[in-house]
Amino acid sequence: MESEYVTTPFGRRPMSLAMLLKQRRGEAIEAGTTRNKWKLFRSVCEARAGLDVTDRALTVLDALLTFFPDDELSSEKALVVFPSNAQLSLRARGMAAATLRRHLAVLVEAGLISRKDSPNGKRYVRRGREGGIDEAYGFSLAPLLARAVEIETMAARIAADRQMLRGMKERVTICRRDIAKLISAAVWEAVPGDWERMSSIYQAILQRIPRAATIENLAPIIEDLETIRQGIVNLLELHEKMQMTSANESQIGRHIQNSHPESISESEPGLETGEGLSGDCGPRKEPEREPVETPGNGRDGSSFSIRTSVGKLKSFPLSMVLQACPDIADYGPGGSIGSWRDLITAAVIVRSMLGVSPSTYEEAASVMGPENAATVMACILQRGGCIHSAGAYLRDLTRRARRGEFALSPMLMALSRAKSLLTSGAGT
Repeated sequence: MESEYVTTPFGRRPMSLAMLLKQRRGEAIEAGTTRNKWKLFRSVCEARAGLDVTDRALTVLDALLTFFPDDELSSEKALVVFPSNAQLSLRARGMAAATLRRHLAVLVEAGLISRKDSPNGKRYVRRGREGGIDEAYGFSLAPLLARAVEIETMAARIAADRQMLRGMKERVTICRRDIAKLISAAVWEAVPGDWERMSSIYQAILQRIPRAATIENLAPIIEDLETIRQGIVNLLELHEKMQMTSANESQIGRHIQNSHPESISESEPGLETGEGLSGDCGPRKEPEREPVETPGNGRDGSSFSIRTSVGKLKSFPLSMVLQACPDIADYGPGGSIGSWRDLITAAVIVRSMLGVSPSTYEEAASVMGPENAATVMACILQRGGCIHSAGAYLRDLTRRARRGEFALSPMLMALSRAKSLLTSGAGT
């Protein structure tokens, strides 16, 4: 049992009221309190952040516990250990004497041990005639046992918080994966929606995730991510329902049309007049020749020049663009393109689908103009597997357009000729 008198520091170390309070608190051990010293040490390690001790200080505490002969710390036993600095250094993995003293001070300041200094500052024990300990001077482990309940509670709370934080990080990871793949699926399937804005909001939320995540700062981020995910799921489900309804109506329409199998309108698409070009849609994967700097002639006899001025491309009628690049219409609002605005909207979706960065597309739009940049994206989509990297290809065309070395007309005419050849070949 620890003596209850106050011990003051040896040497030049001053006494303070805080030291007195810690010493008294460390002696306030309830009768019958016992703890396994190694289980209690593990709790101290778990609660290290809350106790404000370092891992090196815990190494010193581990060494001090090895000098206590029993595994059980009890309020009925003397809890003072009195190792020499040399022996304590050896059990502290060879820690230097100055480092040892610094971490012993940390343990005392944290209220895990207390000093019980002898008259001359040495650590030793005085034994009685029967060999029992009458008085011991060194480091008392009584504060550690006195705070056992507090330490164990703190360790349990920290462990629970760590487990909760791990679960929250897993939820963030799952939400990030779900949102990214759902947006990609929506763009790939040409589901109507402002997916560019949705992606921007998603990226903005990701920027809020701190490097040192905590329960407090992750909770609102998870809520925002789950809200976005649910909104995307709702849009996709609504689109699926509309598709099912449209499919049912289409089946009814085909059943009515089949009563007139001789009708030509069922097997041939209608022609759209405009700039003397057909609105027919055909296969897309015929490789085209590289754009050349030669003028081309439209079917109506009008001439298309390579460029009107350096870095300035000539625009072409929307009907001609759709004639040469029919696949872009699938990505327009409602699956069709009726204006330049619809084409630009579809080009943004195709840009994201083909992996072209926003900065690359914005630079192309700045150099070529929004309509021409959208036309180039339609051509890239139409060429399909012929282009290995859409972003690199668009950057090259932008550089050429800035130098005045690129024209849209050869590209559009090449696609139109390839489509006409495929259509005529299929007819024969």
